[in-house]
Amino acid sequence: MLDLNFIRKNPDKVKQALNDLNTDAPVDQILEDDAKRRATLKEVEALRAERNTGSKAIGALMRQGKKEEAEAQKQRMSQIGGQIDALNEQLREVEARLNHNLLLVPNMPLPEVPLGPDDSHNVVIAEKGQKRSFDFQVKPHWETGEERDLIDFERGVKLSGSRFYVLKGKAAKLQRALITWMLDVHTEQHGYTEVYPPFVVREHCLIGAGNLPKFGDNLYRDIEDDLWLIPTAEVPVTNLYREEILDEEQLPIYHVAYTPCFRREKMSAGRDVRGIKRGHQFDKVEMVKFVTPETGREELDKLLNDAENICRLLNIPYRIVQMCSGDLSFVAAIKFDIDLWAPGSQDWLEVSSCALFTDFQARRANIRYRPKDGGKPKHVYTLNGSGLALPRLMIAIFENYQQPDGSIVVPEVLRPYMGGLEVI
Repeated sequence: MLDLNFIRKNPDKVKQALNDLNTDAPVDQILEDDAKRRATLKEVEALRAERNTGSKAIGALMRQGKKEEAEAQKQRMSQIGGQIDALNEQLREVEARLNHNLLLVPNMPLPEVPLGPDDSHNVVIAEKGQKRSFDFQVKPHWETGEERDLIDFERGVKLSGSRFYVLKGKAAKLQRALITWMLDVHTEQHGYTEVYPPFVVREHCLIGAGNLPKFGDNLYRDIEDDLWLIPTAEVPVTNLYREEILDEEQLPIYHVAYTPCFRREKMSAGRDVRGIKRGHQFDKVEMVKFVTPETGREELDKLLNDAENICRLLNIPYRIVQMCSGDLSFVAAIKFDIDLWAPGSQDWLEVSSCALFTDFQARRANIRYRPKDGGKPKHVYTLNGSGLALPRLMIAIFENYQQPDGSIVVPEVLRPYMGGLEVI
């Protein structure tokens, strides 16, 4: 969340940022409740001071034999106690509303974020890799997947409903190989420590990561135990250090994790309805960083390069897209997407979003570090990026490595993870 002091001192700046982000938040209500809270606290403190003074006076009056005056003073103290109780109740209501509304304010975009109301104003930074020339008509993955009995859409729907599917045989093995290989690359070449977190979390973890309270409709929940299925590994991994104070010497911390992800994808009719591009369940390898504020921007460049390296090693054409203000996520201060080219679908597929969140998540989850040169603890900066997300990576392999007969060449880096298999 944003620092309340920052909102208090810069309300116009916050409102301009909301305009740039093409969203809204109850800033005026926050300012009103903040002023009311401070005024109420001041009133409570004054009454407590009066009660303390009055209580001492009662004893003196009793010693002086002034029982009537002492009794009157007791009644006054009782009235003050009632006033304090009433004000404290008001204070609880105001603070609850204030804290809730603060959770509805998005992060502030960095100055270098391009302005624009929606994704049509995103900026393609670079295209990398050579698009393959085909001397045959490349089929989309949903055709080759069904023809070669690699993807079973009908049974996926039978099991779980729309937007579910079943990977079969060598396709299931290919996805498993991709996950293991990507984890190995990030841990052995990029310096990440692998973690295997729970796939369900408590509500406060989703609040800390920024998914709640605003985006609850997109999440799956077990009401009986009040646990939530994670929409991404970012949620449990970011909360590993919630309510902790780290030593600066521990930073930076790099973690990578594989998890399934569960989301209530809400799609327009006719949009992305073919194939496995969008589903309610998918697998992902996620990178998460905890760093000092001074290194945040540099760490984002490194994070992006780590995600790009997976694309380079797979030899699949990709592009880097910077999100404009109107297409930033709720928590991101700056964000870059990596899209893979899918020639059969004739589409660019987002497989990674790499973002710097500044101290936005750290404030929500209360993750701090103790500076090595002394001073009070500070909030860390957090970052995350997919490295990479499936199944769009599977789509890109199905379509970029396709052969005239519909078979699929296994990328060279994956063959040791596929038992030496060269063609599916």
